Amino acid sequence: MIVRERPNALRLFLIVRGSILPSIWKSLAVTTLLAVAVTLIDKTLGGIKPTLSPIPFTLMGLPLAIFLGFRNNAAYDRYWEGRKQWGELVLRSRALARQCLSLLDPARPFDAADAADPRTRIVRRAVAYAHALRHRLRGGDPGADAARWLAADEWERLRTLPNLPHALMLEMGADLALCLRERRLDPMLAPVLDATLSSMTGVAAACERIRGTPIPFSYTLLLHRTAYMYCFLLPFGLVDTIGYLTPLVTAVVAYTFFGLDALGDELEEPFGESDNDLPLEALCRTIEIDLRMALGERDLPPPLLPVNYRLG
Repeated sequence: MIVRERPNALRLFLIVRGSILPSIWKSLAVTTLLAVAVTLIDKTLGGIKPTLSPIPFTLMGLPLAIFLGFRNNAAYDRYWEGRKQWGELVLRSRALARQCLSLLDPARPFDAADAADPRTRIVRRAVAYAHALRHRLRGGDPGADAARWLAADEWERLRTLPNLPHALMLEMGADLALCLRERRLDPMLAPVLDATLSSMTGVAAACERIRGTPIPFSYTLLLHRTAYMYCFLLPFGLVDTIGYLTPLVTAVVAYTFFGLDALGDELEEPFGESDNDLPLEALCRTIEIDLRMALGERDLPPPLLPVNYRLG
């Protein structure tokens, strides 16, 4: 995710990092060169090109802009829903740590270094759960980030399973059941912890729904084709009216339409690693810091900060 201050008017047109321009410059260059060629041919060899009235472009441009705006709104809804789900995961992870440390074994002293203490195991698994979910959504290998929060034998059991976040949740549920059997948890309080675990599972399911259900391809393809046809034909409708300004006007219109189109593509998949995707690494670091602090650790890692305006 790009994090930077709003630029002033002098720098507004000089910013590349965080702009959609790197994704569309090739299409924009082709469209502008086509407009230059159409203008030169019209002024030097007038009469050999087809004559088009600006009226069809006016009629077509308005609905195209409306539908691009509608698609971008739908894409941003997916982006914001993904951010809300990860905010929910941060909230529920903090709540789980608090509930484990205050409701489990209240009569026994807590030692974070005791790997046999179910409180320690559950809280550390919650950190592993966040990292495992991030890698599952991004298609990466969770080993380096998740394994260090689990016992070696537990990691060996879980590492080959197809859904690591779900497996970790099952392990936490098993520890909760163990605490109930051993009277380490008041049965009246068990639904509270179970509801927190269920909410964390719900976050993973919601994120998988967003990732696995893109905007219908036929709708996206229609907008892609219409935007390209409109921008490629636009110089033929403008050259007789505005002459040598045709390439400039075409470039501005193409930048707007191609940019909206490409931006919708990026926002549609909020869990990727492009500049405009969610900062899942930073959110995982936030969870890690909070839960390690809950365990009593003081040598905490710093929050992740933007590098070259990008927060991972």
